[in-house]
Amino acid sequence: MPLLSAGLNHTTAPVETRERLSFAPAQIATALHSLGELGGVHERVIVSTCNRTEIYCLCEYPTANEVIAWFCNYHQVPEAELRPMLYAYQGQRAVEHLMRVAAGLDSMVVGEAQILGQIKQAYREASEANAAGGALSRLFQHTFATAKRIRTETRIGANPVSVASTAVNLAHQFFDDFPEHTAMLIGAGQTIELAARHLHEHGLGRMIIANRTLHNARELARPFNAYAITLDEIPAHLAEADIVISSTASNTPILNRSTLAEAVRSRRHRPMLAVDIAVPRDIEASAGDLDDVYLYSIDDLQRIIHDNLAQRREAATVATDIISQEAGRFVAWLEAADAIDTIRRLRGQAAASRRQVLERARRRLARGEDPEAVLDYLAHTLSNRLLHRPSRQLREAGLARDENTIQAARRLFSIDDGDNESS
Repeated sequence: MPLLSAGLNHTTAPVETRERLSFAPAQIATALHSLGELGGVHERVIVSTCNRTEIYCLCEYPTANEVIAWFCNYHQVPEAELRPMLYAYQGQRAVEHLMRVAAGLDSMVVGEAQILGQIKQAYREASEANAAGGALSRLFQHTFATAKRIRTETRIGANPVSVASTAVNLAHQFFDDFPEHTAMLIGAGQTIELAARHLHEHGLGRMIIANRTLHNARELARPFNAYAITLDEIPAHLAEADIVISSTASNTPILNRSTLAEAVRSRRHRPMLAVDIAVPRDIEASAGDLDDVYLYSIDDLQRIIHDNLAQRREAATVATDIISQEAGRFVAWLEAADAIDTIRRLRGQAAASRRQVLERARRRLARGEDPEAVLDYLAHTLSNRLLHRPSRQLREAGLARDENTIQAARRLFSIDDGDNESS
């Protein structure tokens, strides 16, 4: 049974379009039911995130065009408007696409891990709506295992590629025993919030959040049980910090060389890592000349990120080979499952014909008819029933000059050119 995937993502459609074509969590069950009413669609999963909306379905006969038409109609968006932004894959290409998405190869940031959790959630929603049957369940479980294999066998997600995670990773390289150390975060924007979250997840012992507005500092500090101060209080607490990460919108430096020099003296020259990710700079560049102060700027971090991205791209090449291998395995299983289902149906039809003809033969014997005549009737009627449909299809193929069907029948029934009825 054909596997189909269709949709759009951040590389094919702008955010305004992605917003219009997304499915809210409360819509998923209804949408899955609506898609199931499209004739021939037996199993389906909808993946909808801020960067992509995709449909995965197992269907007997609907083409990609029909599924795409449903997609556009559901959102009441003209199909002609969306056509240039949509893509569709079938068979092994659809499997490979899903695996690439799950492994983070199709993400804005190569190797990001968040998408895997989103795909798992989409599969759970489809399962709860009774929309994902045996084949798609097998596909998604195989995809999750493949993504795990890629994470294990490559370094696709080993090196951070965001400013906040790179800053924290740098700090972790400087200080192994994180629970014993303190960080001061200056600012209260998104980057500082992400840095605080990463530090917390790495088990940092203590955090100080400094901001121009104490209320904003306290709001950011609360989830991490951090201590909030104003910018004016920084000199009084700076010596406590082993790690300083700063990202404000100030036009002038927040930390000058003399303030840092005084803090280092108070620390008895224990090393301090200072990461300045603000533009303009929050920390005077000359502070990097101080002994025991290791100052990194946004440019330094961007160089690290560039190197990490290069390593992820190398890992992505290995991951692509793994995906090709695993997708081939799944498609082979799916094709075998299709063949088994076809054999089961064929045998079921043959068994039904046998029972019907045998019952009639028994009734004729019960009426006292000649057993030889009944046996002849049994063999003749059963063979006619079994061969009626294939014969009709072959006649139609002959009229249509469909040589492929005729040759397939010869292979299926092992008919050689020299075969005849008496052989």
